[in-house]
Amino acid sequence: FIQMEDEIASMAAVIGASIAGLKSLTATSGPGMCLKQENLGFAIINEIPCVVVNAQRGGPSTGLPTKPSQGDMMQARWGTHGDHPIIALAPSTVNEILTLTIKAFNFSEKYRTPVILLLDEVIAHMREKVEIPVPEDIEVINRKKPTVPPEEYLPFKPDEDGVPPMANFGEGYRYHITGLVHNYKGLPTSNSQEIDAFIRRLHNKIQKNIKDIIINEKYFLDDAKIALIAYGSVARAAER
Repeated sequence: FIQMEDEIASMAAVIGASIAGLKSLTATSGPGMCLKQENLGFAIINEIPCVVVNAQRGGPSTGLPTKPSQGDMMQARWGTHGDHPIIALAPSTVNEILTLTIKAFNFSEKYRTPVILLLDEVIAHMREKVEIPVPEDIEVINRKKPTVPPEEYLPFKPDEDGVPPMANFGEGYRYHITGLVHNYKGLPTSNSQEIDAFIRRLHNKIQKNIKDIIINEKYFLDDAKIALIAYGSVARAAER
């Protein structure tokens, strides 16, 4: 655990920790999520695995610090600027906070992307039974490592699944990381074909695996004419 001076630095810290090989998470609420957006975009463009928890509360600005809201859904999808994908998971029970946090880390490592855990204040402050699985029963996915020597490593050249292997800083692999659109070497590019291929790949590695990523529960839909779609604490009421 490390306490940073603000949310901007917290997002930067988890990026640095992840580049060094650690699975890293940061948590916030309200305006704090706004402050994380620039560095969240940096993590997206550099395909850096990490988890960001947003316990939603009323807004805008400082808003309602201890009152629930679900107003950050669009921010989770579009909060940082530009054309980018994102994965967001929304627990509706305290137990799901545990299970979906594990899922969030696995998705982030598997697809080399930040993942948002989108709580709301009701779930964040709730107390209820949590079933903690034994470690042997927990699926743990780790990022792919390069299989070539450092002199042949291209940090952003994808495998067939669209996800590049990721070397950790400090393991002998030296490579460039930038907030600019970049080529396979990580160097900035203005080549239109490289830019097009890069942005499409960021989306495709998520969209082509959507069946693996989407998690939902369905109730009483066999003969339904109207369906209620809900997440977070509201899903508990909708189910009943």
